[in-house]
Amino acid sequence: MSDDVPRAGTAPVRWRHRALLLSFLGLVLLPAFVVIFYLYSRAADQYASNVGFTVRTEEISSAFELLGGVSGISGSSSSDTDILYEFIQSQELVSRIDASLDLREIFSKAQGDPVFAFDTSGTIEDLVDYWPRMVNIFYDPGTGLIELRVKAFDPEDATAIAQAIFAESSLMINDLSAIARDDATRFARIELERAEERLRSARQAVTKFRTRNQIIDPQADIQVQMGLLNTLQQQLAEALIELDLLRETTRPGDARITQAERRIMIIEDRISQERNKFGLAAGTNQGLDGFSSILGEFERLLVDREFAEQAYLAARSAFDTAQAEAQRQSRYLAAYLKPTSAERAVYPKRGLTAFLIFAGLLVSWIILVLIAYSLKDRR
Repeated sequence: MSDDVPRAGTAPVRWRHRALLLSFLGLVLLPAFVVIFYLYSRAADQYASNVGFTVRTEEISSAFELLGGVSGISGSSSSDTDILYEFIQSQELVSRIDASLDLREIFSKAQGDPVFAFDTSGTIEDLVDYWPRMVNIFYDPGTGLIELRVKAFDPEDATAIAQAIFAESSLMINDLSAIARDDATRFARIELERAEERLRSARQAVTKFRTRNQIIDPQADIQVQMGLLNTLQQQLAEALIELDLLRETTRPGDARITQAERRIMIIEDRISQERNKFGLAAGTNQGLDGFSSILGEFERLLVDREFAEQAYLAARSAFDTAQAEAQRQSRYLAAYLKPTSAERAVYPKRGLTAFLIFAGLLVSWIILVLIAYSLKDRR
């Protein structure tokens, strides 16, 4: 190659190159350095406690089903798990745990870490907003499994919060189970109370009737009266036969005939009086308040009481059945992962966090540079 061939010179550094360098330093390296410095010098260690649970519905088989070979089936309830998922994020749960453990004190222990620590002057709304940063929820709707990662600046605090969440969730599920049982038996209980009141009124009516009429069992009294009436009828027939014999064998005006006629008259009067007690006297209204009226009222009361007893037995059976069905389905919270105790701090993940922030800043800077060059080329 000839020495006369010109060589390419060094390109001069222009202002846009300096601007790119300065923007890279100011928008990428400097913020990344500040973040890394803060993570490794000021950010407090966070300890994690993991707990996992699910809502189970235990269907207890009845004795009849057990004899038939049908066993109980245990499964998860997705609707209850959805409710529990929302409850764990609710202000009600945060307020309960704050009242028992003082979450403001627990989450503000890292005083030198204003980014990750909680401000003690914050309201309950601020605490609820801060809650998802320290309590991470992993929920699988398909299986109904809920797993929590509870973070705190002290390992014992993290475990205590995880235990408190599980305890409060168990109480909530128990309340749901109690409400479901009450709903399942409410109508049957109302019907049972009505049947009990009806039976009580029917029995009181029978008692008042017996007290007013001084009769325990009118039917038994009727049997006695019927026996007496039959006896009088037999005696009347015998007296009539005896009178006929006397008239055939004695002279008219015999004293025995007069005595027999007197005896027949007394028996007929007694029969008439006994008939009046049953309301059987023809052409009179004396029997309206007699035994027939009393017997009719008593039979009506007995029918009412019998109907009330049958209605009570049916209502009692329906209530027992509803109660048994409600008891067969029992909800409870089953922990497949009990609250763990951390031995070392794994959060914040300083290396990963620093890398992600640096990568985000770098990508943002590249996009800005491309936009700037694109605008320059359009001029």
